[in-house]
Amino acid sequence: MNITGIITTLNEERNITECVRSLQRVCDEVIVTDSYSKDKTVELAKAAGAKVYLHEYIGDGLQKNLALPYATNNWVISIDADERLSDELVEVLQQTDLERTPYDGFAVRRRNYIGQRWVKSCRWYPDYLVRIFRKDKLQFAELKQHAYVPTTNTCKLKADLIHYRYKNYDELFAKPERNYSTRGAKILFLKGKKASALSPFFHGFSAFFVNYFLRGGLLGGLDGYVLSKAIAHNSFLKYAKLREFHKDPSVRDAEDWTSVW
Repeated sequence: MNITGIITTLNEERNITECVRSLQRVCDEVIVTDSYSKDKTVELAKAAGAKVYLHEYIGDGLQKNLALPYATNNWVISIDADERLSDELVEVLQQTDLERTPYDGFAVRRRNYIGQRWVKSCRWYPDYLVRIFRKDKLQFAELKQHAYVPTTNTCKLKADLIHYRYKNYDELFAKPERNYSTRGAKILFLKGKKASALSPFFHGFSAFFVNYFLRGGLLGGLDGYVLSKAIAHNSFLKYAKLREFHKDPSVRDAEDWTSVW
């Protein structure tokens, strides 16, 4: 099919080969935009048949859009290295006439996993995202965090994109603690936001309440509870770190503010 698969990477040697092969089931071209990985990501991507371009990381949506000019096809599928096309998605795409479709893009349901467990609570499913689109009509919003493709003239496909989001509970808590909360705190700080001593507690409790009681975590068993706790933990840390940046210059000055993203 005349579709270009696009992947953005940084140190993804564990995932990149299977990700490229997944896209090759429907794509005649796969492009990897790598942010100068220190592992074997680039080598493995090339060995799997992908074209690789290097560029420093400039933020989520901006980075994904960098690959669009390199794509020789007008239709693209953009996924992350820890995502795979499901059999049903491959079948749907093979049956879709992209040259005659009236739509500029398609949203797919993202099926999120912790380990090998499909987690549906806390709005993790169906997690609809536009990932298949015409590059001459749509692209990712130029946001540095949580970028998305606008849903203008798009259609929802009844097919899943598999997302191996976290390997285990350790990674579920470690990533927010190590990366997401600090990044979020920096973004808020640069926007001039402030936090009181009570802000971390308020945001942490609110995040847990919303995800556990209102978004179905309660019905998700242990995974639902742990996921709600992890989301709350990230929210608590984000505002605690924001407070720390304002109150302690030594902590603020020790951060690298040139690499927020």
